[in-house]
Amino acid sequence: MNLESNSAHNINLLTLNCWGLKYIAKYRAQRLKEIGRSIALSRPQPEIVGLQECWTQEDYLAIRAQTRHILPHGKFYHSGIFGGGLAILSKWRIIESSMVRYPLNGRPTAFFRGDWFVGKGVACASIRIGPRREDVIEVFCTHLHAPYESGSNDSYVCHRTAQAWEIAKLIRGAAERRHLAIGLGDFNMVPLSLPYRLITAHAPVEDAWRVIHPDSSLGAAGEPSEKARGLAIPNAKYNLTENGATCDSALNTWRWNKQQRKQLAMGEDVSCDDSSPDPRAKRLDYIFFSNGTQTAPSQWRVQAVKVGMTNRHPVLKCSLSDHFSVEATLSRHHLLRPDPSSPTAATDESSIPASSNNKHTPFQSINNNSSLNPTLYTSYNPSPTSSLLPLPFARTPSPPTAAAAAAAPSIASSNSALPPETYHEILNMISTYETRELRQRRFRLTHFLISIVVSIICFIGIWWSNHAGISFMLVFISTIGLAAGLLDGLIGGFFINSELRALKEFEWEIRNAQEMAEKDSARERPRKERWGTGRKNSDGEKVRDSGDTPAVRVERELWEKVRGSREYGGNDNVPLDMRRMENGMI
Repeated sequence: MNLESNSAHNINLLTLNCWGLKYIAKYRAQRLKEIGRSIALSRPQPEIVGLQECWTQEDYLAIRAQTRHILPHGKFYHSGIFGGGLAILSKWRIIESSMVRYPLNGRPTAFFRGDWFVGKGVACASIRIGPRREDVIEVFCTHLHAPYESGSNDSYVCHRTAQAWEIAKLIRGAAERRHLAIGLGDFNMVPLSLPYRLITAHAPVEDAWRVIHPDSSLGAAGEPSEKARGLAIPNAKYNLTENGATCDSALNTWRWNKQQRKQLAMGEDVSCDDSSPDPRAKRLDYIFFSNGTQTAPSQWRVQAVKVGMTNRHPVLKCSLSDHFSVEATLSRHHLLRPDPSSPTAATDESSIPASSNNKHTPFQSINNNSSLNPTLYTSYNPSPTSSLLPLPFARTPSPPTAAAAAAAPSIASSNSALPPETYHEILNMISTYETRELRQRRFRLTHFLISIVVSIICFIGIWWSNHAGISFMLVFISTIGLAAGLLDGLIGGFFINSELRALKEFEWEIRNAQEMAEKDSARERPRKERWGTGRKNSDGEKVRDSGDTPAVRVERELWEKVRGSREYGGNDNVPLDMRRMENGMI
C-alpha cells in the first residue's frame, strides 16, 4: 500500500478576522453569513480556515452551514467570560484540540476594550491529513491584544510581546514533534516589529507573505519604519497585491469617512478607485508555518499567497469585515538523503545549513536559500517521474532592495536566533511595565484604605447627625466611596498581583533564553579563533587566516565531515574528541 498517495500534497489555508462583536458590529449576522458563503466559493478551495472575532455560537453555526460541504470538521473555542472568538474549520478530522489562554491579556479596568473579559488565547488543533506519522498538522489560531495606543504610549506592548512568546513556544513544540506547524490569525503587529521577530526567530517560522514578497511594506506609509525606506505612498491595489495589507485599506468600506458610509447606507453606489493613494493600510493578519526539524522526511513550501475576501455584501454593499483575509497554498516536497559517494554530498561548509551551528535554534531556516543544497529537494509526488526543483520555493523571492535593507537590516536574519540585544530590549520593556503596575497597585491599594477611613468617618457623622438629609448624603458618599475603593482594592490586591507573577514567569523565560543565546555565541567564538573562519576568496578557495595552520585545517575539515553526517541523520556515535570539538572544548 502506497502511504504517500493517501497523503495531502497541497494545503490551502485561509485566515480572517470576522469583526463579529455582538451588539457593536453593524450588520453582524448578515455579514458573517455572507462570509461563510464566500469561504465556500473561494478559489482555490480552502482546506483549513482560522477565524477570529467570531464571538457567538450562532454566527459560528451560520458559517458552518455554508461551508460544511467542503469543511466538514470544525471547532468553536470557548474562553473567558464572553468567549475567545476563535474557530477552526478543516477538511480533515480534528484529532485533538485545546484552548490555551494567555497569562498576560489586558486589564479588567479597560472594560470598554474587552480583551481581558474575552480570555484571549490560542486555539490549538491537531489535524491528520494522511496515514503516516508525519501526516499531522498542528494549527494555532490566535488574536493578539490590540495596540489601542501608538509608539511609546502603547502600554499593551508588553502583553502583546508576551503573547507572541507564548504562541512561539507552542509552534516550536509542534515543530520539534516533526509536524507541520501553522500559526494564523490577527496578530495586531507589523512586519519586523518586536513581537514579529520574536515569533519568527523563537518558533522559528516562515512568514508566508514575505517568502513570496520579501520587499513588502513594514507598516503603514506614515509609520517611521516605512518612511525610512524612502518609498512613495502606495496605491490601494499595490497594497493588496504586493504589501499584503489586510487592515485599514482604502478599499474597505468600514474605513471610509462618515459621509461615504452614510451614502452607502442610503443605498447609493459608492466606489473607491484602487489607484488612489492608500497611506493607512497595513498588514496585521498572518499565516506562519514551520517545517520542524531538518530530519523531517518532507518539507513544505509556499506555492502562492494572496489577500482575499475583498468583495462586498451583495445587498448591503459593505465590506464583509473590517479586515481582509490572507490565503496561502503550501505544497509538500520530499527531502532526499544525500549519497555520500555523490559530489553533492561534499562536506564543504557552504553546503551545510547555516542554522546547524546554532544549538539554540535546532531548525533549518528555509528562508536562507543560499545555505540549502538544492539537490536535497524534489517535488513531493508519488509518481516516479518526479522532477527536480532547483530551489526550495516554487517562486524564488527576489533579494530585498537597497532601501529596504537600509531601513530594516534584520530582514535577512529575521529567522535566525534572537541576538542578546533583543533580549535586553524585552527585559527593559518588562521592567518598565512592571514599574508602571507597581505604581498602579500602590495607588489602588491606597485608594482602598482611604475609602475605608472615609466610610468610617461617614458612619460616625451619621451617628451624631440629627438631620435626615445630611444622614442620607453621608450614607450615599460612604456606599459609593466604599464600593469604588473595594473595586480598586480587588484590582490592586488580586489582579495586579496575578499580573506581576505572570510577568515574573515571562521575565525568567526571557533571561533563560538570553543566557542560552550568550552561551551559544561564546561557544562559537573559541572555535572560530582556533580554526579560523574558513572564508573563501573570489575563486572559491579557502583563505588562510592567522593561526590557520595545516594541522588546524585538517582538524576543521574533520569536524565539517562529522557535522555534515550528523546534520543529515548520520551516525551519532562520534569519537569523544569530536564531541569535545563540537562543544568548543579543544
